[in-house]
Amino acid sequence: MLFNSLDFLIFFPIVTLAYFLLPHRVRWVWLLATSYYFYMCWNPRYALLMALSTGITFVSGLLLQRAGQVEDGEKRRRLRRLWVTLSFLSNLAILFFFKYWGFFWDNVEALFALGGIALHKPVFDVILPVGISFYTFQALSYTMDVYRGEVEAEKNFFRYALFVSFFPQLVAGPIERSKNLLHQVHEEHTFDPLRARDGLLLMLWGLFEKMVVADRVSIVVDQIFDHYQEMPAWAIVLGTVLFAFQIYCDFGGYSNIAIGAAKVMGFSLMENFRQPYLSKSCGEFWRRWHISLSTWFRDYLYIPLGGNRKGKRRKYFNNLVTFLASGLWHGASWNYVVWGGLNGVYQVVGEILRPARERLCAALKIDRSGRLWQVLRVGITFVLIDFAWLFFRAPSFSTAVDMLRVLLAGGAAVGEGFTLGLEGAELRLMFLSILVLMAVDLCNNAGVELRRGLVRLPLPVRWVCYLLAVYVILIFGIYGPGFSASQFIYFQF
Repeated sequence: MLFNSLDFLIFFPIVTLAYFLLPHRVRWVWLLATSYYFYMCWNPRYALLMALSTGITFVSGLLLQRAGQVEDGEKRRRLRRLWVTLSFLSNLAILFFFKYWGFFWDNVEALFALGGIALHKPVFDVILPVGISFYTFQALSYTMDVYRGEVEAEKNFFRYALFVSFFPQLVAGPIERSKNLLHQVHEEHTFDPLRARDGLLLMLWGLFEKMVVADRVSIVVDQIFDHYQEMPAWAIVLGTVLFAFQIYCDFGGYSNIAIGAAKVMGFSLMENFRQPYLSKSCGEFWRRWHISLSTWFRDYLYIPLGGNRKGKRRKYFNNLVTFLASGLWHGASWNYVVWGGLNGVYQVVGEILRPARERLCAALKIDRSGRLWQVLRVGITFVLIDFAWLFFRAPSFSTAVDMLRVLLAGGAAVGEGFTLGLEGAELRLMFLSILVLMAVDLCNNAGVELRRGLVRLPLPVRWVCYLLAVYVILIFGIYGPGFSASQFIYFQF
C-alpha cells in the first residue's frame, strides 16, 4: 500500500479514527494488526520474515537483560557479547540471503572465471522483501541499545512487534531508535486538533514533493538515463542534476508523509531531512540527508570501530568503511558501493585539505563568513554530491562509467528523435515546482517556517490555502498508467 494511493487515502482515516475511539488498553493491538495488514498488502508471506526478525531481537533483548544480572563479571561480559553477536549475525544472515546472495555469487563466479574455473550459482526463487533493510536495522538498534543499557528490555512481545512494524515508517523509515519510539507505544495519546493539523500539513507537503515534483522529474530523468547514448552532453548533466531533486523529493516526501501520519496519531518520529542541498560541505550534507540512517551508522558502526578516538589515519579508515557499508546497504551492486565510497572520500579529502584551504583563504584575504563564499561552498558541495548521484542512479557501475565516457566525449549528435520526455507547459511546470521546493528550503534554513506562518492566518484564508494545496496536488500531480500510484525509490532498499 503506497502513501500516494487511493487505498491509503481510505486506510489512514479509518485506522486513525478507530485508534482514538478504542480504549487505550487495546489501541496498540489495533495498530499492530493494521501495521501488519499494511505490510502484507505487498506480500503476505514476508510478514513472517519480519516476525522472525522481531522474534530474534526480542528474545536477544531478554537474554541480554538476564545476562546483565549475572554476578560473575567475566561470565556476564561473555554472555552479553554472545547474545548481541548472535542477534546481529542471525539478522544480517537473513538480510544477506534475501538482498545480497545473488550479488555475492556473481562476484564469486567472476573471480573464479579469472582462473578459468566455471561455477554455477545456486538458484533460489526469492524476491527482495519491501523495507527489509529498514526494519532489520531498527530491530538491531534495539538489541544494541539494550546491550549498552540505554533501554530496558521490552517484556511484551507484541508491543515490541509494534515498535518494529509501526506502519508509517515501516518500509522506508525514518529508522527509529528504541529510545524514541518504544516508550511511545506504551503512552496514551489523546486527539489533539492542532497536532493533527500540523501532521496533515506535513503530509500534504510530502505528497507535493512526491507527486508534483519527484514523479514529474522522474519522466525526464528516466528518458535521459535510458537513452544517454543518444543525448548531448548537456542533457546528461541535466539528467544527473534533476535526479538529485527527484530522489530528494521522493524520499523526503515519503519521510514527511510518515512523520506527519504518525503525528496525527500522537507519535513523534525523528526528522530525516534538513534542507540537504544547502549544505556547505559533504560532511554537513550527511548530517542533513537521511539523518536516521547516517546517525545509525555513526552510532552502531563508526563509533564502535573507534570513531575519531584513535588518530587521524584510523578516523579516515573508519569513515571510509562506514560509507562503503552505507553504499552496500542501499543496494547489492558495485555502483552503490562506489557511490558510498565517493562520499567517504569526499569527507576524508576535505578534512585533509582543510588547513590548505584556510591558508589559501588567509593569503587571498577571503572573508569566509561572507555571503559569496558561503554560496560558493554550497555550489561546490552540490556538484560533488550530484556527481556521486550519477553512480547511484545508473543501473550498474559499467553503465555509469559509460555515461561519463559519453559525457567527456561531448555527448551524441542530436537527431530529430531527441526528446526529454516532457515538453512545453509540463517542462516549465517541472522547473517551477523545483523553484518552489528550493524557496521553501531556503525559508526553513533561514528559520522562517512557512507552516507556522500559514496557521497564523485568518481562518478563511487558511482554508483557501489548504484547498488550493489539495487542488495543486490533484491537478498537477503525476499519476501512473490507469492512475495507479508510483513506487517510492527507497522501497527497493
